[in-house]
Amino acid sequence: MLLTLSVMPSQAQDSEKLQTLLADLQTFRADVRQLVMESSGSILEESHILFMLQRPDGFYWETLEPFPELIVTDGQWLWNYQPDLLQLTIDDWDSDQSELAAQLLSGRVDEVAEQYSINAVPIADGGMEFVLQPLDPASLYQQVTLYFEGGEPESILLVNTNGQRTFWEFNNRQVNLALAPQQFVFQTPDDEMLEVIDNRSTDSGGNP
Repeated sequence: MLLTLSVMPSQAQDSEKLQTLLADLQTFRADVRQLVMESSGSILEESHILFMLQRPDGFYWETLEPFPELIVTDGQWLWNYQPDLLQLTIDDWDSDQSELAAQLLSGRVDEVAEQYSINAVPIADGGMEFVLQPLDPASLYQQVTLYFEGGEPESILLVNTNGQRTFWEFNNRQVNLALAPQQFVFQTPDDEMLEVIDNRSTDSGGNP
């Protein structure tokens, strides 16, 4: 019990530090270098991605290389467009089912703190690192690390329980840039060869 009482205040303070850093992040745009690595560190795949965020639930994740793909949501619907396959999938958006990194960048730190311990580690160059470890042993991730440089998210490292790692490096960062809401609404191409898989529920306004 004494150990619990000594640890929890520190973790609460570190959670507040993370919340403070993310509080003013209303929009965010960056060129992302994504590395998927084996537990040994060898690179399985490298991708280049255009990422945009507009709170509360606007996300734009466009893989440019090596295989084009677009995942975008306006907070109501989620579009997944794969031009090489001529396929578009539309689903209802559920923020509770969104990826952990998306929850963090959207500022939902309190919800994440219910599932992860959050520990802040100051870095010598003035940066700040936050190490998240799951409270549930059955969690998908073994550890998640966010690194901030100049008060802006610079990278995220996700370590799966199987040891595989995904590393996102945010380059050419732009914070609170004016982004049009239409940027987060997918415009379906006029292509008769395109296969559209519409999984939206009728009560959400979709037309499956």
